[in-house]
Amino acid sequence: MRAPHNCHMTELILIRHGETDWNRELRFQGQLDVPLNAAGLEQARRVAERLAQESMHHLVSSDLQRALQTAQAVAGKTPAPLEPVLEAALREQHFGVAEGLCVPDIQQRYPQAWEQWVRFDAHYAFEGGECTRDFHARVLAALRALAQRHAGQTVAVVTHGGVLDMVYRSALGLSLSGPRVSEIPNAGINRVRLSGEVIEIVDWADTRHLADLPPQPVYDQQRLARERAAANAQAGPA
Repeated sequence: MRAPHNCHMTELILIRHGETDWNRELRFQGQLDVPLNAAGLEQARRVAERLAQESMHHLVSSDLQRALQTAQAVAGKTPAPLEPVLEAALREQHFGVAEGLCVPDIQQRYPQAWEQWVRFDAHYAFEGGECTRDFHARVLAALRALAQRHAGQTVAVVTHGGVLDMVYRSALGLSLSGPRVSEIPNAGINRVRLSGEVIEIVDWADTRHLADLPPQPVYDQQRLARERAAANAQAGPA
């Protein structure tokens, strides 16, 4: 959505945390508290250097350590001292029984649940987890409250891939169902303006500061959806 820039809009610099070993292994991390790996620490250092001269009024982080470690790197480079404020509502989506597992594990242990998951239905949740619709409501309520508290200011927010997907879908008016279509790299910088119900994307998935680092692992939901469709087509009608 486009919106006129005015003093009531809050500028959000949204940063995905650096890489973890579980990112590299394409495991469902969810709300399990996994630290950055060596690559992630370097990514955090790079994003901190990139933002070192930015004027930020506040720094907010998910309370999971992969986000906090990234936020602490950013805090160490800001012109004025900023202590990360922890916000549990900006945690990743909760994946219930799937947390800590990679796709082959889930397919073996919970085949029916996996078949439901790759429909990417916003109302579906793994057992013990959180559906996308509830996740979206949690994330947007937290960000709108943040924007209201800091209207007219610039706030850096260190969070997770799923959170950023919810922002992207909301800004472009996309359905909460269906596979992810946005790029959300580790330690990427995403800039949005937020005022009330309006979200305007200014820049997305900026990784110029990571250009010479090894390629990142990608959890490709569109590929998973295509594979499911192909398998169902091959199986034919029941």
